Amino acid sequence: MRNSTKTIVILGVSFLLVAAEAWLKGRVPVSGLLAVVSMACALRVKTAAFVSRRLAEKLGKLWICAEVTLFVLVGAAVDVRFALKAGAAAAMIFLALAFRSLAFRSLGVLLCLAGTPLGRKERLFCVVAYLPKATVQAAIGSVSLALGLPCGQMVLAVAVLAILITAPLGAIGMDATYRRWLSCAQTASDA
Repeated sequence: MRNSTKTIVILGVSFLLVAAEAWLKGRVPVSGLLAVVSMACALRVKTAAFVSRRLAEKLGKLWICAEVTLFVLVGAAVDVRFALKAGAAAAMIFLALAFRSLAFRSLGVLLCLAGTPLGRKERLFCVVAYLPKATVQAAIGSVSLALGLPCGQMVLAVAVLAILITAPLGAIGMDATYRRWLSCAQTASDA
């Protein structure tokens, strides 16, 4: 079976698992997203390394389109003026979403890198590389709006503001530090 066909089958099963959560709601508690993650983990463990690598490449190409779609939809739904009108409440949510979570995120990166052969500067570079909060922020920021909560517009607007600040912050930080903090740059073919 070709890798493209395998990718289509994996996507189909993934959509089916997510839909099963809605179909079984109230009867059997099922998490479609956890089922999809479990399926991906099982595929990774049970398939040959070169097969899982090729499937990851195919899905990575699909993600490029999905990521653009995600950001376009979030951008279309956001009204930044709403957050600016909200004032202090929006500022508190912004601080919680952007900077407080960045501290925990940075700590998490450092904990994950404990015991690795990376040096101090390389670990700090990893912290800088994880500063941007775009994709998850866009996906999670729209949940309150989709649920119809009164604060939905403000949460989404503040989440987008967090993206607009942290994404360039991470990009500028990586560009400013990679030459000084990384001792040996690996190319994509070496990885």
